[in-house]
Amino acid sequence: MLETLESEIVSGALPPGAPLSELALAERFGVSRTPVREALLELERAGLAERGARRAFFVRALGAEELADLFEASGEVESALAALAAHRMTEIERQALIALAEAPAASAADYSDLNRRFHDAIKSGARNATLAQLLGGLDLRTSAWRAANFHEAEERQTTSRAEHLKIATAIAQADAERTRSLMRRHVAQSHSVLAEILARRGR
Repeated sequence: MLETLESEIVSGALPPGAPLSELALAERFGVSRTPVREALLELERAGLAERGARRAFFVRALGAEELADLFEASGEVESALAALAAHRMTEIERQALIALAEAPAASAADYSDLNRRFHDAIKSGARNATLAQLLGGLDLRTSAWRAANFHEAEERQTTSRAEHLKIATAIAQADAERTRSLMRRHVAQSHSVLAEILARRGR
């Protein structure tokens, strides 16, 4: 249910301002109102929903400036983690990261999963719990939007894969500063593609 609602919000099927009624959603998904309420709270934490009059939930409009701020912050934190990973990953972890960067994907959904695993491997390899926690909070607010890149911009999977391979290679070479620069550019490119998608929708 949560993934379905995230997908519908990010795709525009549920536009900004659309009501998210607990009762209507419970009937739609054939569940009680408790799991619906939990899903809505998760959407609120992710910045995809908010509450209005009488505490009712509705789809939140995410402005271009706020989205840019989120991706900029994510890029700075993730690039710092990537630089640490270049120093701290073991050789086995480095080779596994390259394998993830080169792994084939049969669909946009498959690549979204590979993308998440690639970024999680770097976060884990950095071995810095504080930065990882910061990134986790930002990921909660940007991951659904990043996934839209692969579903709505066909060329993004190709460019993202190439960017991943460059990052993995820099980490394998223990080149922290190149890794930092490549990761910052990678996140910025994800934002650029998303901004184009939203502009086409007129949001």
